[in-house]
Formats: sequence, C-alpha cells, structure tokens
Amino acid sequence: SYRDHGHCLARGSDPKAIMAELFGRSTGLCKGKGGSMHLIDVERRFMGGYAIVGGHLPLAAGAAFAINYRNGNQIVLCFFGEGAVPTGACHETLNLAAMWGLPVLFLCENNRYCMGTPVERAVALYADVSKNAVAYGIEAGCVDGMDVLAVRDAVDKAVDQIRTNKRPFFLEASTYRFLGHSMADPSHGHYRTKSEVDEAKKRDPLLLLKTKLLDERGAAEADFTTLEQEVKKIVDEAVDFAETSPVPAVEALAEDVLT
Repeated sequence: SYRDHGHCLARGSDPKAIMAELFGRSTGLCKGKGGSMHLIDVERRFMGGYAIVGGHLPLAAGAAFAINYRNGNQIVLCFFGEGAVPTGACHETLNLAAMWGLPVLFLCENNRYCMGTPVERAVALYADVSKNAVAYGIEAGCVDGMDVLAVRDAVDKAVDQIRTNKRPFFLEASTYRFLGHSMADPSHGHYRTKSEVDEAKKRDPLLLLKTKLLDERGAAEADFTTLEQEVKKIVDEAVDFAETSPVPAVEALAEDVLT
C-alpha cells in the first residue's frame, strides 16, 4: 500500500503499536524506524507501506510469484492511487503479472488528484483508468469507492475470479481525498475549490454506510454512539501508550539493518 494506516489496522495490527510507530517510539511496529509511510506487520500478512509512488507494485508481483512457486492459494492485494498508473513500474508489473498469471488484485484508489495534479492531466485514459490493465489482457472493473459494501462485494468477486482463472485482476475504486495530500498541502489548495470538496463530503463513505445500516439493516442511532465511544477509547489509549513509550536508543541505530 501507499497510504498504509487503514490497511494495517484492517489486517488486525495493534493500534497502540501503530500509533507508537507514528510517534517514532521503540514500541512501534518497526521499533520507531519506519514511521508513517513504512508500517509493516509480516505476522498479519501486511507486507508494508511504501513512500515511492508505484514502487511497491513490482514487490506485489514478487510476492505473487512466490505464491505460485510454492503452489499456494493466497492472493496479493495491492493498493495504489491513480498517480501510480503512469509510472513505468506499474506498466512493467501489469505486463509481468499478465504474462505469468500472477494472483494479484491490483486495487487502484482513484481519488482524482495526484498530489495537486488532476487525474486528467496525469493519466491518458483518465475517464476509465482500469483500461490501462485491459491493454495487457488483464480483466478489470470499476466500483464506487465511496460505497463500503459495494467495494466489499467487488473485491469478493475479483478474488473469486483470480482463484478460478489463475489470472490477475484490476479494480478501480472511484473515491475522493477530502484533505490535502500532506501536511504541506492545504485542505483544498489552489487546484480545487472548497465547494467541490464540500460536495464530495456529502458522500463520505462512513456517512453512507451509517445511513444504509440505519435504513436497511435495522441498526439504531444508539449503536453508533456506542461504537464511537469504543473507537475514541481505543484511540485515546493508543495515544497515551505512544506518548509514554521510550524513543529508540542510540545503540539501536544499526539493529535490524541488513549488511
């Protein structure tokens, strides 16, 4: 993954260890040496976050090759943004995955902006980014990335196809980035308007899911109040843990470094 916090949590990593890593503490997932962009939890099969745009796609292909080599039935789920699609690493990986029939689900989180560059100025096939994969003979599809349940169903279907056809799959999730690209980027900057951001926020995935659960699944408002309290407790405890954890010792500088 490129933006790895949510994916790491989804794999079941300890929120305290994740927060400690963000704080650069020795109790973090990477002992305080990885930081925000380089979380990894191999025990839970989360193979890491990568700060180089598109740089992790070849690694996903390598992991998938290892699965085939060992006659395994696992699938590699590789997340990246539309900004990675024009990179050479992306196209080389798509070609290789198609040639070798690698079990990879390429999930492109198309949030419309590559840092401050609109997708139409960065990707030739911007109207349907998934067609970049079709050119390599890879089956592809699109899903509303703001609809949590739709994404779940689309991923389930793609996984079934990968296992059945022994071929990779490319799934484009159309979504939107509410905040700036980073701390150095204002929430809406000069490349988009506040009204555009406000309009997109009306389709916040959490709000859409909450509405669906209330209207169609019999959930009650009290359920969400309880859930929010539980989440706040987890976050507060994680922050307290990180703040009270020690920073890495100077002697640990060369530890875990391959030479």
